[in-house]
Amino acid sequence: MLEIGDDAPEFVLQNQHGERVRRSAFDGHLVVYFYPRAGTDGCTTEAREFEDAREDFEDRGVGIVGISDDPVADLESFAADHELGFDLLSDPEGEVATLYDAYGEKRMFGNTFDGVFRTTYVVGPDGTIEAAYDDVSLDGHADDVLEDLGEGRTGKAAPER
Repeated sequence: MLEIGDDAPEFVLQNQHGERVRRSAFDGHLVVYFYPRAGTDGCTTEAREFEDAREDFEDRGVGIVGISDDPVADLESFAADHELGFDLLSDPEGEVATLYDAYGEKRMFGNTFDGVFRTTYVVGPDGTIEAAYDDVSLDGHADDVLEDLGEGRTGKAAPER
């Protein structure tokens, strides 16, 4: 897991609309949350929590991106089905998740496979990790991140064109 004070790795990934989004294009705080699979119960709960709190994040100028190894088409339907107003980014090979220590061997139902871990980071305006959440509990996670951000004023940027 990346530590507070570490440089946040740069990334450029496609969002649910096929647009390229660059981490360094955000000029303020950015919540980067990794989730295993679009459309599953847990990932839907997490996405809905961030969507329900999105206006509060935006009022503080904080951007939100969710990253999974799902293809763009799956992210497009997931975002539309749940009316998500923030970027969902496709990392199909898990390269960015690996840079953020959010990808690796998992075990489920007796099977071992590589996949995305449920991990969240807050990246500060200077591009460093300001908060890290490992093994995230879904209930109230977005509110916890918002509370930890406090009342600081930050900014956000549009997707790279």
